Amino acid sequence: MDLLLTLAERGTYRPLWSKDVLDELRRNLAKVGIDPAAIEHRISSMNSTFPDAMVSGYADLVPQMNCDKKDRHVLAAAIRGGAAIIVTFNLGHFPDAALEPYQLAAVHPGDFLLDQLDLYPATVADAVTSVPGAYENPPVTIPGFLDILARSGVERFVSAIGPSL
Repeated sequence: MDLLLTLAERGTYRPLWSKDVLDELRRNLAKVGIDPAAIEHRISSMNSTFPDAMVSGYADLVPQMNCDKKDRHVLAAAIRGGAAIIVTFNLGHFPDAALEPYQLAAVHPGDFLLDQLDLYPATVADAVTSVPGAYENPPVTIPGFLDILARSGVERFVSAIGPSL
């Protein structure tokens, strides 16, 4: 998430989320043991850094969505926000038949990062080398950050960017 947010800060793409997406983020971070105050700080920082990222007015679309029931809010918010893609590890939750009527695609985070690397190689390389510096407890090196990324499921991106760092 840190790399994706850093790339958005650098203007390579425009992030979108909704209250429901942030509530889901809050629950998922709590499940892995992140301190509630740290979670609230992260979400507050996301909202203040990207004030135009919050999508609202999508609730009426949720019942019409033809994707996994738990992710209908995501698709509805993407439509209302004018997104072109949904970046998700849960590709199976967003079948093409549910996305095509809205000219949307679901993209794996690793593929999204590879696309970012193709489009903005210097920006992505700089982001990958700068993000670890924000970690203080514990500190993280660039190789350590690449390992974190690989373990998170974006191994092909790590293989592509690693040699250039």
